[in-house]
Amino acid sequence: MTMRPSLPLAALLGAALSFLPGCESTKSSGPSASDTRAQDAASVQASEAWARARVGDRVTYSFNATRGPEPRGGGTARTIQGQLTLEVVAVQQPWVWVRAAYRDEGGRPLSQVRLAQDLIIPVRADVSRPLDVPRGGTATAEVASSAGRSWEAVRYVSDQRSFDGPLRTRVYANAPGPLYLARGLIEASTESAGFRVPGGYQLKLQEVREGSAEASAPVPALERPLGPGAYYERYVDVGPAPGVQRVCFSAERGYLLRTEGPVDANAAPCSDFSQAEPEPLEELLMGLPSEVVFTEDWPPAAAANGTRGTFSAEGHDVPALITQSNEDVEGTQRVFTDTYAADPWAPGLAGLPYEARFQPLANSTDRVVTGGKREPEGGTRIVRWGSWLAGQK
Repeated sequence: MTMRPSLPLAALLGAALSFLPGCESTKSSGPSASDTRAQDAASVQASEAWARARVGDRVTYSFNATRGPEPRGGGTARTIQGQLTLEVVAVQQPWVWVRAAYRDEGGRPLSQVRLAQDLIIPVRADVSRPLDVPRGGTATAEVASSAGRSWEAVRYVSDQRSFDGPLRTRVYANAPGPLYLARGLIEASTESAGFRVPGGYQLKLQEVREGSAEASAPVPALERPLGPGAYYERYVDVGPAPGVQRVCFSAERGYLLRTEGPVDANAAPCSDFSQAEPEPLEELLMGLPSEVVFTEDWPPAAAANGTRGTFSAEGHDVPALITQSNEDVEGTQRVFTDTYAADPWAPGLAGLPYEARFQPLANSTDRVVTGGKREPEGGTRIVRWGSWLAGQK
C-alpha cells in the first residue's frame, strides 16, 4: 500500500508563494561588506531579547495573499487580507507564551476556518544549542520606515524567476528591539513565476508595542497550540512493521523545532530536540494565509458530502465526516476511507497541534476480493495527543 503522508507543519512554509514589497525605504548604493556581520548581530540581539520578554510585548503586521487563475485557464482568483498580531500573554522563564491572532482589517475574526482561532505558542528563551537559519539572497543595506519608526535594516532578495522559481524579498532590522517576536522582520514578500499558479502575498509591519515590566498574567492552557509544547501520536499500519509514531513540537528563540519517530517507552515524551532542523516561526506564520488561498477551505470538497460519524481516540469523541472512494487498478478494486474532523476547532480536539487538525484523523485502504469481501491493506490513525510541557522547567 502507498501511504498517504501527513503534511508536516514545516512543509506549510512552501505554501508562502508570493509577496510584494511593502515598506518605504531609502536604499544604499549597493551590498555592504558588513551585511553578514549585521545578520549575525541581529540574530544574537533577537535571541537575547526573548530572555527580557514582557507581558504585553506586541507586533502587528498587515498581510495580503492572492491566488490567480491557473495559467491554462480554470479556477478562480482568491484573495485574503487582514492583520497578524503576535503578543506575549505570559512569561514564566525560560518560557515565553505568545498568542498569534489573524484578524480582518477591522479587527474581527476571519471567516476562513484555518485562520479563525487564535493560536498559542510557548517559546523557550534560553539556549540549548546554536540556532540560526541563513537569510538567503542578495543583501542590500537600507533605512526602512514602518510603524512610525525608521529602522537600519538589510533587504535580502532571492530571484529564482529564470528557473521558474519565486521572487523572494525579506527586510530585517539590524537591531530588532521589540521586533524580536519575528526575529526583526519588517517586511516580506514572495511572488510566484514561471509555470506555477500565479499568486503571492505581502507582509508589512504596522504597529509595535512594548509591555510593562510590572505586568503579569497566568500561563494559558494549550487548547489550540500551533504546535510547540504539544505532540500527537499516529498508529501507522504500513509495511512489514506497523507501530506508533510520535510527532513533537517545540520553539526556541523564534525557531520552530519538530521531531518525528517511533515512541520510546523508556524516555519522557518529546525530551530531545537536538537533531531537529530549526524553521523560522515568522516564515511559518506568514505562510498560513497563502495556505488558505492555495488550498480548499474546510471541510475539503471530498468531505463536504461525507457521512457524519464520530472519531474516537483515548477518551476524545469528535464529530467527523467520513468519505469513501473506489479505484480499480489492473483489475484490482480498492476502497479508500478518510475521516476528517467536521469542525477542526471542536472542543474534543483541545490540545491537538495545528497541522493534525487539517489532515485526515484516520485513513485506510481495503482491497476488494472475490465475493465483495474487503481485506485491509493498511492505514493510519491518530491515537493520542496532548502537552508535554506541563512540569517542564
